[in-house]
Amino acid sequence: MKRITVLLAEDHRVVREGLRGLLKAESDIEVVGEARDGRRAVQLTKELRPEVVVMDIAMPFLSGLEATRQILKAVPGTRILILSAHSDDEYVEQTAAMGAAGYLIKQTSAYLLVKAIRDVHAGKTVFSSSISKRLLDRRQRQSGRGGAPRKGVARLSSREVEVLQLIAEGMANKQAASELGISIKTVEKHRQNLMVKLDIHDTAGLTRYAIAAGIIECAVKLTIM
Repeated sequence: MKRITVLLAEDHRVVREGLRGLLKAESDIEVVGEARDGRRAVQLTKELRPEVVVMDIAMPFLSGLEATRQILKAVPGTRILILSAHSDDEYVEQTAAMGAAGYLIKQTSAYLLVKAIRDVHAGKTVFSSSISKRLLDRRQRQSGRGGAPRKGVARLSSREVEVLQLIAEGMANKQAASELGISIKTVEKHRQNLMVKLDIHDTAGLTRYAIAAGIIECAVKLTIM
């Protein structure tokens, strides 16, 4: 039997271990890799080509949102299943717009998670029942109003989003340059472009924007400060 290959992207070790143990019991699923941050998730997906990535949203260095966008651009055949503690409509709609195959909240049962992995692998789209209802209600309201598509993060390049997250996580330009493997001048240029594009001219404002846009969460920021 050919197994469904799965990559786990989750920054909490205990959660990764729990997921790995859960999926190890399934004869048709194989965990081929684990990543504790979004940048590593992108790298491992390119190397291992898993069929499904189970992706958290709040991760250091690169959020699950941006990791999803980069993975689906680089390895479009991979199916992304978001597994997050947060079910905010903004997060759900951003990942759905990027092409994620599903979004589950972490309170989901083990049975439903395993079923969701099989379903997204089979080409289906899967959302937690509470999320599905909210999305349907919201889209119906927007349709009735002729709602315009959201702006925001979509205006930024992938590199600008990466730099923005590192700024919001408290990294200085030198640290961000080292993390991204680019020059300090390039980081400074991206920072300048961010301020111009977003009309925000201080680090605190960029951090607030990153939180509001779902690039980084308050809890992540507090653990780093």
